[in-house]
Amino acid sequence: MTERKLVMTEVLGEHKGLREALTLPAGILALEIVFKLSTEGGLASALLPIALFSLAAGLLLELLCSLLPTARKRFAARAVTLFVLGVLFGIEYFVYRQFKLYYDPITVLSGAGDAAGQFSGEALGLVLSPSGIVRVILVLLPSLLCAIAAWRSSNEAAPVGTRSRAAQAGGAVAAHALALVLVLTGPFAPTYTTRYSFQNAVTCFGFLTGLRKDAQVQLAGGGTSFDQETVAPTKEAPSQDESSSTTKKAKKTYQPAALDIDFEALAASTEGTWADLDHYVASLTPSMQNKYTGMFKGYNLIFISAEAFSQEALREDTTPTLWRMWNEGIQLTDYYQFDTAGTTGGECANIFGLLATEGGSSVKGTATYNNYMTLGNFLNRRGYDGWAFHNNTYTYYGRDATHNNLGYNNGYMGYGNGMEQWVTWQWPQSDLEMIQGTFDNLYGDAERFNVYYMSVSGHSNYDPSDNMMAQKNWDSVKDLPYSDRVKGYLACNIELDRAMEYLIGRLEEKGIADRTVIVISADHFPYGLDDDAPVGQLPYLSELYGYEVTNIFQRDHNRPIIWCGSLARRKKPIVVDSPTMSIDLLPTLCNLFGLKWDSRLLPGRDVLDKKTEPLVFNLNYDWRTDLGTYWAGTGVFEAAEGADIPEGYVDAHNAIVANKINYCHGVLTTDYYRHVFGDPDDVGAVHDKAKARREKRAAEKAADAS
Repeated sequence: MTERKLVMTEVLGEHKGLREALTLPAGILALEIVFKLSTEGGLASALLPIALFSLAAGLLLELLCSLLPTARKRFAARAVTLFVLGVLFGIEYFVYRQFKLYYDPITVLSGAGDAAGQFSGEALGLVLSPSGIVRVILVLLPSLLCAIAAWRSSNEAAPVGTRSRAAQAGGAVAAHALALVLVLTGPFAPTYTTRYSFQNAVTCFGFLTGLRKDAQVQLAGGGTSFDQETVAPTKEAPSQDESSSTTKKAKKTYQPAALDIDFEALAASTEGTWADLDHYVASLTPSMQNKYTGMFKGYNLIFISAEAFSQEALREDTTPTLWRMWNEGIQLTDYYQFDTAGTTGGECANIFGLLATEGGSSVKGTATYNNYMTLGNFLNRRGYDGWAFHNNTYTYYGRDATHNNLGYNNGYMGYGNGMEQWVTWQWPQSDLEMIQGTFDNLYGDAERFNVYYMSVSGHSNYDPSDNMMAQKNWDSVKDLPYSDRVKGYLACNIELDRAMEYLIGRLEEKGIADRTVIVISADHFPYGLDDDAPVGQLPYLSELYGYEVTNIFQRDHNRPIIWCGSLARRKKPIVVDSPTMSIDLLPTLCNLFGLKWDSRLLPGRDVLDKKTEPLVFNLNYDWRTDLGTYWAGTGVFEAAEGADIPEGYVDAHNAIVANKINYCHGVLTTDYYRHVFGDPDDVGAVHDKAKARREKRAAEKAADAS
C-alpha cells in the first residue's frame, strides 16, 4: 500500500510538473490566438508556425521561472510574465483597431505622447466599448489564472530538477528548430529573412515573434544589402514626343535626369552603409527628361498632405472645386498611398519621396539631416519664399523640429506658434480658416512662393456630435444615400473643398492662378471610418468605396490632384493610367518644375517618362506593375489579363522592390544626402535671410505707397 502511494505520488508530481511546464506556452498561444482572431481574423495558414514559436518562447520563459524555489513563486512569476505580455498584446490590438495597421514598438512609443494627449477620449472609447472590454478580459485572463494558481499553491520548497530543466531547454530548441524548418522551406521564407517587415512577421508568425524579429533588426541596425537586379527597371516604349511614321518631323532628344556625380568615387571614399548606397545608386539608369520637363518652371507651388483624403471624396455634388481640380489637372488614375505609419508615414512619402521604413520615427529622424531632396530645399535654391503649415498642435509628431528643417525658408507654423491667430481651437480644426489666414497674411503677395500644408479637417471620428467639421457641413450631406458615419466623412472633406474654393478664387483675383500649381495627396486611407480592423471587415470603408475591401491594394487606392489654372485650357487632360504611388509625386514634380535633380536618388519615378516601367510597392514587399500583382505573404503572382510575363520577371522585380525598400531605409537612417551633397545651410541662417528679405520688400512696398 505504501509502495502504491509512493508511485501515485510520483505520477501526480510528474503530472503537476508537466502542467506547470506547459502553463506559459499555453498562455502565450492563447494570447496569440485571441490577438489573431481579433485583428486579421483567419488562423489557418499561420496556426502551426505561431503554435511552434509560442511553444519555444513559452518553454524558454518556463526555464527561467523554474529557477525559483517554490511553486507559489513560480506561478507568481508566470502571472507577472503573462500580465506584461497581455498588456503588450492589448496595446497592439487597440492600435490595430484604430489605425488598421500593426505598429512596431518604436512607432507606438514615438506617437504615444501625442495620442495620449489629444486622442485620449477616442482611445478610452475603444477600450470601454463592449468588444474592447471583452478583449481586455481575454488578454488578461491567462495572468489572472496564474495568479489564482499562485495563491492556491504551497509555499513549501519544491525545486524543479535538472532533468526537467533540460527537457524544457530541449523542447524550446526543438520547437524553434521545427518552426524554422517549416517557415524557411515554405512561402514565408523571405518574410522571415531578407524581406522582413513587421506587418508580415506578425501576420505570418505571431505578435511575439514579430516583436523578437523587430528587436533583432533594430539591434543589428537594419540592413542595406542590395539584391542583384537581373533586369533593368525600364521598358522600351515609344516616347510621348515621337512623331508617327507618316511624318518627317525630327524627333526631339532628351537628356537623362541626373547630376554630374561620380557615385563610385564617393563609394571609394567611405565604407559601410554609405558605400553600399553609393554602389547601388551608381548601378541605376536615370529616367529621361520628356516633353513635360519644365512645364511649371518658375511657377508657385502649394502642396497639401490631406488628412484621410480618398478618391471617393471627389464628388461633383459635395466637393465641386476638388472635382474641378481633378478633371482639369494631371490625372493619375491608378494611384496608391500605402499606409505605412499613419499620418507621419504619409508625410514621409509625400515630402521625402520615401516609404517610412522606420515607422513613426522615419520623419522624426530627419530633424538634423541634410534634406537636400525635398521640394522646400529644391525651390529655396531657386529663390522661392517657402512656408510649412499645420492647423493642429504645432508640436504633434515633433513637427516643430522636423518641419523647420524641410527647406521652407520662412519656417513652420502650427497651432501654438502662430496659427491660433486665424484658426479656431476645435476638433478637428478648419482647413478653410488655415488657408484664409495664411494666404491673406503671409504668402499671397510673395513674388514666388512654395507652400506645404498638413491638413486636419478630414480627421476621424466622423460623428457630427463630436466632429465640428461634420457638424458644420452636415446639411450638404444629410440626404445622401449613406450611413451617418460615411456622411460625416464626406462632410469633413467639404471643408477642404471650401478651402480650395477660397484659395483658387484668391489666386484668380490676383491673376496668378495660371502660374500656381496645387498638389493634393492623402496621408492614408480613411481608417477612422471603421471600428473593426481587418481587411475584409471594413463595412463603412467598403460602403464609401462602393465594393467590399478585401486587400491592401483595394484599401490604399487613391487619387492625387495636380492642378494648375493653365491646365484647364488643354484640349485633352494629361492622363497616366499605369500604376503610380505617392513616392512618385516628388520625382514627377522635379521634372515638371525643371529642377536640377538626380532621378537615381529617389526610389519613385517620374510618371511622365514613358520609358520608365510602372512599379508600385509597399513595405510588405507586395508590388504591382502593368503586368500583374505580387503578394509577398504567399509568394503568388497574379498576372493581368492577357499579359505576357517574361521569364524571370517575378524574381527580378522582387529584387528591385527589396532594393528600393533597403534604399529608403538607408537614406532615413544615415543622413545619406549629407554624404552626397555635404553639410546643409544652417536652418537659423536660412530663416533669418528670408526674414530680412521679407522686411526689405515690406519697406519698399511702403515707400512706393507713400
